[in-house]
Amino acid sequence: MSTLLSFHKSILEKIHDPSTSEFVLLARGLGLRRIVCKLLQIYDSPQNLIILVNASSEEEAAIGEELGVLGCRNPGLRIVGFETNKRERQDLYKRGGLVSVTSQILTVDMLVSDIPTHLITGILMLHSERVSPSSSETFIVRLYREKNKTGFLKAFSDQPEHITSGLSPLRTILKELHLRTVHIYPRCAHNLLHLLGKPDMLYLTIDMTEYMSAIHNAIVQCMSTTLSELKRSNSTLDLDDINVENAYFRSFDVVVRRQLDPVWHKVGPKTKQLVNDLATLRRLLGMLLTHDAIAFQQYLEGLLESNTVNDSGKARQHQSPWLLTDAANTVFQYAKRRCYVTSKATGPMHEPFVIDVDEDDDDAWEALLEAEGATGKIASLVPTKQPKRPAWLPAGMEPVLEELPKWSLVAAALQEIEEEMVRREAQLTSRDPGKDLVLIMTSSLRTSELLGEFLDDMDPDAAPGAQGRAMMEKKLRWYIHRWQRRQTERKLEARGRVGPLVPEKSASLGVDDGDLSEALKKKDQARQAHAANRRRMRGGAPVPPPTRKVGAGTSAAQVDDVDQLATFFAQQDDPVNVSEDVSFIGFGDDFNDNYGLVSPEETVVVRSYSDDSDDQTLSELQPRYIIMFEPNLDFVRRIEVYKKSNPGLGVRVYLMIYNTSCEEAKYLAGVRREKDAFERLIKERGSMLMPILDERHPGSTGDAIIKTISSRLAGGRKEINAEPSRVIVDMREFRSSLPSLLHASDLLVIPATLTVGDYILTPNYCVERKSIPDLISSFNSGRLYTQCELMSAHYKHPILLIEWEEHKSFSLESIADTKSYVKATAKYPAKKNKQPNANEPAVASPNIQSKLVLLTLTFPRVRIIWSSSPYATADIFNDLKTNNPEPDPMKAITTGAEDDSEAGAGINATAEELLRALPGVTGKNVKHVTSKVGSVREFCELSLTQMQEILGVEPGRSCWDFIHKGERQK
Repeated sequence: MSTLLSFHKSILEKIHDPSTSEFVLLARGLGLRRIVCKLLQIYDSPQNLIILVNASSEEEAAIGEELGVLGCRNPGLRIVGFETNKRERQDLYKRGGLVSVTSQILTVDMLVSDIPTHLITGILMLHSERVSPSSSETFIVRLYREKNKTGFLKAFSDQPEHITSGLSPLRTILKELHLRTVHIYPRCAHNLLHLLGKPDMLYLTIDMTEYMSAIHNAIVQCMSTTLSELKRSNSTLDLDDINVENAYFRSFDVVVRRQLDPVWHKVGPKTKQLVNDLATLRRLLGMLLTHDAIAFQQYLEGLLESNTVNDSGKARQHQSPWLLTDAANTVFQYAKRRCYVTSKATGPMHEPFVIDVDEDDDDAWEALLEAEGATGKIASLVPTKQPKRPAWLPAGMEPVLEELPKWSLVAAALQEIEEEMVRREAQLTSRDPGKDLVLIMTSSLRTSELLGEFLDDMDPDAAPGAQGRAMMEKKLRWYIHRWQRRQTERKLEARGRVGPLVPEKSASLGVDDGDLSEALKKKDQARQAHAANRRRMRGGAPVPPPTRKVGAGTSAAQVDDVDQLATFFAQQDDPVNVSEDVSFIGFGDDFNDNYGLVSPEETVVVRSYSDDSDDQTLSELQPRYIIMFEPNLDFVRRIEVYKKSNPGLGVRVYLMIYNTSCEEAKYLAGVRREKDAFERLIKERGSMLMPILDERHPGSTGDAIIKTISSRLAGGRKEINAEPSRVIVDMREFRSSLPSLLHASDLLVIPATLTVGDYILTPNYCVERKSIPDLISSFNSGRLYTQCELMSAHYKHPILLIEWEEHKSFSLESIADTKSYVKATAKYPAKKNKQPNANEPAVASPNIQSKLVLLTLTFPRVRIIWSSSPYATADIFNDLKTNNPEPDPMKAITTGAEDDSEAGAGINATAEELLRALPGVTGKNVKHVTSKVGSVREFCELSLTQMQEILGVEPGRSCWDFIHKGERQK
């Protein structure tokens, strides 16, 4: 654990008092986790019950480890997950101490009183920027303040940009968390400026290559064109904040979609394609600066192919408009030139004769030189010693293999660091802090792997720009290998020839079929069988694969290019030979001598940027040399805190930035966005009205207990009902925001594990709630049919609630977009559509509307309610509960339960099997039937109305007709 700085201590002095509750907003990278861990250490005691909310699994592990370093090991931070059962959670809460729990589990435990809410000492809430009126954090605080008025609440956040959207966002968070005090600490605060000063690091700027600069400018031009077209197509929307500068951030896609969500069902496919293109272009900008040239070219090829044909292999109708621009042509041309250039192969006329001279034969070369001096005509025939052309490289392809300019910059920085280590070796002692270790930080794990691969294969003696030539040649060989295999298989399949490539290779090399693996043989047999099935004629035998014969007069130039590719592919060795048994590899006699720990001065650690765990990385490694491969504002501040926490440690930091690139613009825009966010929040705090907090008491629902019983009683007089209005909610529904809104509307929420339905409003009203993705997946899997069948069998008024998300288009036309990410669970794929016939009428595929119609025809008693948002659902539930009795929780839990051991006690197994054979009686409701009747005879003597009350209207009628009419029914 790193040392606390002076500003950390000043923050702790203000917020450590357990009698106060506040909201702390700190700039990223300044050590928020240190403050949280120190607070947990202060409150750690068996007499206290401290709840940590909103911590991810990685944060829980890191905080627990830091608390262990601080001495909080008995018992330390205990984590409550979904695998912890109810009894274990109750015992854990009673023992007190530090407990980290998820929002969903804490909400349910508070509602069922598994946790003593009145005994909670305090709650520490992370990521408070997520708080909204419908969030689970708001629900927790509301339940907490109902039973506990003295406990504290400490809320923390380091994302000021997320608290700037909407009207008075800071006031909204304080109101929902029942807080009145807020502490804001930006990087430009006076005490932080005095302590940390200005960043001290070496800025290494480098220009992009000519090809990279052209591609970068072309992509930015495509983004500008796409944004202009998007604004022109939607002139009625407020899209002023949508510009190229904001398009560099990942949140840009969410902002654009949020602006278009209310009218998403009205916009055409062109606008939707433009929104997707913005995300693609932003991804291309990042890949250009972080990926190698081969990987960038492969991504472009896949992008072009995906925009040309769809999943069924047909031409795509709505292609990306930016692909048709001149800027896109520039991107594709220069991306290819970064990898290789193609030229015509050298023909025989350019090589009149060849002098075969061994390179190591000095006498032969001296003779040639003498002949050159005598005649002066052989000088042009003497070859210069150049690197041999690889055999795997196709004719006419000249590799370029352009490297990222930052790679040579990293190599130069490492060379300078090595010289500095040698120079300072005599001056340093064992007591000096830090280690001679180099830490390289990148933006992603993919970039870290690529940079590590470059450092492994780097040639330090090569010129800048060619140090990673060996690595790039490997990537080019893999690229050619995959391209040739793909092209060969496509052409062979198009010609009807599905013969295997590997046997041709083995035959050309003189390898017997017995040397091939069984997997290759099975694969070849499967290919041949598949080809024979495709060529089978009706009523005939399988046609053998056609053989290609070349006549005597056929020249080599007339051979098909498919055979040329197949021959070339068969003659190439695999890039990686994995057939060799690893057990026979010898490590040499000096293996034990070279095995051991690597000294710090020989160690280079490559990592990607993370969250506050980077502080722990710096504290453990204690590097003296840090290279930031890409700029990151958070890590710059972590380095400042790291240097101040270790006085006497000289740290040299290299920050690498491309000149005039999106990388530089994104870094500067991030600094400006954070500064503007803090200024807006500080200004809002200065002029903010204090929110009035509602006093809520457990069990009191105010006017909710006064209900109108009937208008015939004394002209609609109101009668007081002491029983609170309640709703029974299934445990799985607490992942949504609806239970929180129901509780906010003065309804008593009772969590339970329900077999039938999601919400039980009254003894007769059962609601199955479906969001749009859940509705589509339920139709595809058939789960919705079973759910409606159970509701119809056990409740008088079954209801299917279809709920849309807030601020989205309330229209069924928007469901067509949801099908893109909701997959059907059918075992076999859908058949391909036949070619349309002009004489036949067009038949539309079954959509969501037709499925809903079939559902209502099958279950006429099921009512469908459409809700535009969770807020509207809460109002609908309150209206449905008017003038109706309250539900019984125990009856709702036992309804439809199959695993009730007492339900089947004393039941004759033979009689139960007989009941299962009757129509309308299933494994879901057989226990319900046996609980209502004493014997099969009694069940058969029931009237139609009585049987419908037990089984439901449709199943009851079918069963009664079968018993009383049977086959005699005409």
